[in-house]
Amino acid sequence: MSSIPTWDTIILGGTVLTLEPDGRPIPNGAVAISGGIISAVGPAEDLLEQAPTGEVIEASGCLILPGFVNTHSHLPMTLLRGLADDLPLKEWLESHIWPAEREHMNADTVRIGTQLAAAEQLLAGVTTTTDMYFFDDVIGETLAEIGMRAVLAESLIDFATPRCATPDEMIVKQREMIEQFKDHPLITPAVAPHAPYTVSAANLAREAELADEMEVPLHIHLSETRWEVEKLLEEKGVSPVAYLADLGVLSERTVAAHCVHVSPQDIEILAELEVAVSHNPASNLKLGSGVAPVPAMLAAGVKVGIGTDGPASNNTLDVLRDMQLATLLHKGTTGQPTVLPAGEAVAMATLGGARVLGLDDRIGTLCEGKEADIVCIDLRTPHATPMYDPFSHLAYAARAADVRHVLVRGRVLVRNGKLETIDLETVTAKAAEITARIASGDAG
Repeated sequence: MSSIPTWDTIILGGTVLTLEPDGRPIPNGAVAISGGIISAVGPAEDLLEQAPTGEVIEASGCLILPGFVNTHSHLPMTLLRGLADDLPLKEWLESHIWPAEREHMNADTVRIGTQLAAAEQLLAGVTTTTDMYFFDDVIGETLAEIGMRAVLAESLIDFATPRCATPDEMIVKQREMIEQFKDHPLITPAVAPHAPYTVSAANLAREAELADEMEVPLHIHLSETRWEVEKLLEEKGVSPVAYLADLGVLSERTVAAHCVHVSPQDIEILAELEVAVSHNPASNLKLGSGVAPVPAMLAAGVKVGIGTDGPASNNTLDVLRDMQLATLLHKGTTGQPTVLPAGEAVAMATLGGARVLGLDDRIGTLCEGKEADIVCIDLRTPHATPMYDPFSHLAYAARAADVRHVLVRGRVLVRNGKLETIDLETVTAKAAEITARIASGDAG
């Protein structure tokens, strides 16, 4: 005689989008959760008849879908949001961002900036985020306490950072962080050389070796600007993509952020080496970097997810907004309204992001056995009425403010649009104190 299942939580009443291949929307659907894992997905009436449950999360009038995945960011830079705008990347970094970071970023400010970033993302339905910055052990501890999933790495660059004086110190910190978060249920440690133009060939190779040794992802900025490509062509005689491939940096572990200026030959290399790409449309546009050839990358079989980049260059951490921008942008640049259709765009922001980060065995779809990272998006607003096609609605009409509930690994982090694990009033007050010092030039 089989035992009767029991469920900790059931989300019910909305339209379920599983994002499974060939999965069809389930009107008046439900998702049952036990121990942070999805136990069953189907019509609400059927699931309610199958097992007793503890908590019931009412999601009538909502879309119920996998949480959004942010595949590239620099989270504590929430504190630098709007500090310097309307500038090209090189000037923005060298004249404004790097000096401000040297002066103001430390473990305490990084913690507050991370809390602010987590609050912004959770309220926008982002359940998995990424970071390559400084003090990433602090970032990991902060996000783990909040309950958010993340892939994190202490960034390596060939000059001093607010955390480390030398690349050797940075590699030590990376190794320590990998050991600290190895096998953590929410935090995936990684390594992160900043970019081909800021990290020497020797240090790039060391980073690739560390990623292979510790079996972790490697996150890097790649071919973001035309200036970067021209510099590598002049100095190395090859494109940044070919340069990293020759060094052994590119592999199935690699998450390459941006890839704006990549040639057809570069795309072939990315596909052959199974490199994943984080597409950051808003940041690339704002910095005047250009538009990544995402349709060509997808056609070649490259894994592509959505990234926001840091909140100082975007200036938000809203994956839904950037996903919507991506689908419109590539229609406009190609002149083809069928390019990156709604369903494919939504998949890129969910399952696609999970694939980019190597987490698709755990998240990215709603099916039995996956971890319960779920967002419920309210449809009962004027801009969401009527809804004929839920994927069209998400790609063209929904807003971050429509997010009603958010769960990560079965834990409710946003309920009825309110944060459950972050004291937002306290965080914003502390952030205001820090940014007042930054604005006044006071090192504090």
